[in-house]
Amino acid sequence: MTQEQLIIQCKKQDAHAQGALYQEYSGVLFAICLRYSPNYEEAQDSLQDAFLTIFKKIEQYSGKGSFEGWIKRVTVNTVLQKYRKKRHFDIVREDQIADEIDDEDEETEIPLNALLQMVQELPDQYRLVFSMYVLDGYSHKEIGELLGISNGTSKSNLARARKILQKKVNQFNAAAD
Repeated sequence: MTQEQLIIQCKKQDAHAQGALYQEYSGVLFAICLRYSPNYEEAQDSLQDAFLTIFKKIEQYSGKGSFEGWIKRVTVNTVLQKYRKKRHFDIVREDQIADEIDDEDEETEIPLNALLQMVQELPDQYRLVFSMYVLDGYSHKEIGELLGISNGTSKSNLARARKILQKKVNQFNAAAD
């Protein structure tokens, strides 16, 4: 079945087509959920929520643009909506950012799985902003709009995430030496 046929069948709520769509994209979408979730179990829950939303809103997909891009956007929005409900983002003034940025820029080699684990261990608000900005390429303005925070808060959360990650990288390197 082609992707276009799969989409048409999913719009008709064909369970076989929905299962095929899940098989095709669950790995890619789970990776997104894992980046935005504090643990594996929440990432699994987010993936299920994302697919429910995709199947519910697939009628809205117009065929313009990449289908994979559309389902990735739906997934990110679904996960963010979950955290937006918690609303526990720290408000930090922009002038505090400079005080917290560590100027150490050491080149290090860390296994990817170790680095991803470090990102996953970040506090929720830092992990979300870091993932959106660094991994998914959102601007601070877009992050602010999606999370309901100011540009300054987005920037400060990114700076704090980077500082925490730098400490974790340094600890990892010290343990490896």
